[in-house]
Amino acid sequence: MQSDPAPLTRHLRVHSHRGHTVLEFHGEIDIGAALEIIPYLDSVTARPEPQIVIDLRPVEFFDCSGLRLLYRARRRVLAKGGQLHLVCTHPLTLRVLKVTGFAALLPPSASLDEALSLPEATSGSL
Repeated sequence: MQSDPAPLTRHLRVHSHRGHTVLEFHGEIDIGAALEIIPYLDSVTARPEPQIVIDLRPVEFFDCSGLRLLYRARRRVLAKGGQLHLVCTHPLTLRVLKVTGFAALLPPSASLDEALSLPEATSGSL
């Protein structure tokens, strides 16, 4: 599999872990950050059967723009027959995910290894 170069953005780091592409969000995930992240997110989720992990542990602030990124990734990954996993430990971000119901669609894990041990992390409908 060809590896894309890591994007040059302060809000996103990309690496591989156990055969999955890990999109590690950093800092404040707001509308400005989302605009930087979308092109790379769309690139990796356009592949057949994408295996993606979104890691929110380095996030300091997360608003509805971040939720839209997660929903966009989930919709695109499911449409391509892939898997999407979520890693998050920040209490305020976890609260946003729970209050909005997103945690029920994509349950957050505490680590990459924990997320990848889940049998199915993309339950629910598009």
